Amino acid sequence: MSNYHLYGIGAALVDTEIEVSDADLAKLNIEKGIMTLVDEARQKEIIAQLSDHLVASKRASGGSAANTVIAASQFGASSFYSCKVSDDENGDFYLQDLQLAGVDYNQDVARETGVTGKCLVMITPDAERSMNTFLGISESISSAELHMGAAANSEYVYLEGYQVTSDSGRQATIELRQHAEANGVKTAMSLSDPAMVEFFRDGLQEMIGNKVSLLFCNEQEAMGFTQTDTLEAAAAALQTHAHSFAITLGAKGALVFDGNEQTIIEPYKVTAIDTNGAGDMFAGAFLYAITHGHSYAQAGKLASRASAQVVSQFGPRLRSEQHAEILTEILG
Repeated sequence: MSNYHLYGIGAALVDTEIEVSDADLAKLNIEKGIMTLVDEARQKEIIAQLSDHLVASKRASGGSAANTVIAASQFGASSFYSCKVSDDENGDFYLQDLQLAGVDYNQDVARETGVTGKCLVMITPDAERSMNTFLGISESISSAELHMGAAANSEYVYLEGYQVTSDSGRQATIELRQHAEANGVKTAMSLSDPAMVEFFRDGLQEMIGNKVSLLFCNEQEAMGFTQTDTLEAAAAALQTHAHSFAITLGAKGALVFDGNEQTIIEPYKVTAIDTNGAGDMFAGAFLYAITHGHSYAQAGKLASRASAQVVSQFGPRLRSEQHAEILTEILG
């Protein structure tokens, strides 16, 4: 029996989320709706320009895969996360937040001097999130941060597509996938962001290998990665890259494929105020469900409901009690 339902690898970022206008983004020359990597100087420049907005900002541990692993853990999955933080105050905050969420991590790895990664998440009135990320020491995550014993004793390993931008991170992700495959552990991966697909498609393909067990992406990422121009064509083409997949469709719900049949997951109607973390929550809820005996259709329904709740409030995470409420509502 597996010790963990889910083992993830990804960036460790301390998020600061603030509300901005489209005019703010234009003034600062920030591309809307995607994640942009920046250096620390650029991030400080943006923060200085938006200093009057920071009064309502919130700090939280983040990173796409971290959000997913934390969500799965909060629903009830036993989880482990490989990441890299510095020996600084943000690093202390990040690891403490993981522990509070019930997520294990490799405590044997010595923390280096440096700067823990930071992400500035800017939310516009239409609920779209635009991220400017300074990876800090997270950029140098490598196989040294992996815990191969924990990975081999997991039901799924979860690979973060954002790792494609880091040579050492991409290699560590590939090593983790290969180790999982050699030990009969299922592999799940997220394509993460349209910009990753556009600029790093070959690297993502290398991370996927022949096929992953389960692939998560949104509609834009699915079409970009498969180089198709319709959802139907993308869904057909994804079957050459993954044994199963889930394509999120925003307000239209989702399309899931369990290896045999495709199912349309109906959306839950909510008023969106912040889309940050919606895809991460979808993946976390979905992985919780399929590791606890539920079908892809049931997993999709839980994931759709949980991600709808996330976009109806600020921040990429649900409150602890909300997980139990949603589980009872959807799965009984």
